[in-house]
Amino acid sequence: MFLFSFFKIVHIIAGFAALLVFWIPVVTKKGGKTHNRVGWVYVVSMGVVALSALYMGVWRIGFDPDRTADSTAFAWFLIFISLLSSASAWHGIRVLRFKKRVAAHRQLADLFVSALLLISGVAISAYGFLIDFPLLSYFPFIGIFLGATQLAYWLRPPNRRMHWWFEHLGGMLGCCIATVTAFTLFGAPRLLEVDSVSIVVWFMPSIILVPVIIGFSVYYRKKFSASKSA
Repeated sequence: MFLFSFFKIVHIIAGFAALLVFWIPVVTKKGGKTHNRVGWVYVVSMGVVALSALYMGVWRIGFDPDRTADSTAFAWFLIFISLLSSASAWHGIRVLRFKKRVAAHRQLADLFVSALLLISGVAISAYGFLIDFPLLSYFPFIGIFLGATQLAYWLRPPNRRMHWWFEHLGGMLGCCIATVTAFTLFGAPRLLEVDSVSIVVWFMPSIILVPVIIGFSVYYRKKFSASKSA
């Protein structure tokens, strides 16, 4: 139990650190020192969040003597959040390494991570419908969508300028969606005294951040197009 409490504290600290520093790379000069250094602080924080969430989820399912049906369902949600955040961060980093590619990408590690996100999303969603748990039924659709779009990106030759930049942005913002969602589900209900499984609560981060992703993509697509024609 001590080890679980330790990982819980580490998880909370790393989660707050990720939430605090995330917007700095977003608003600072892309490729600059601040962007790169703080970006890595965010990635490392998210790595700690993902690993601690994975441990707590596995412990709840396999070793918690007081587990209930609801706590088991939430444990699976923790495990899925861990995979969603780590897979999104992995994708956001890896696209930078292969930004000069001109053909389909066949690196097994990258395809495996994206496929795992897609398949686990389908499995967790099916499990949620089976036990009639709305959170697990519908939230994994985000992972299914991200996993499918990541696979489509890797398996097709690039067809637009600065393709890697948009994938990097989407990966990091997708990672942020996982972080903020976890906070609103486990932190906000205790602070605001609201229902932790309210559909408004657990989809609010996606409702807010998905338009942000779209807005940034449209803005920079126009900016890159203008610089190319100049």
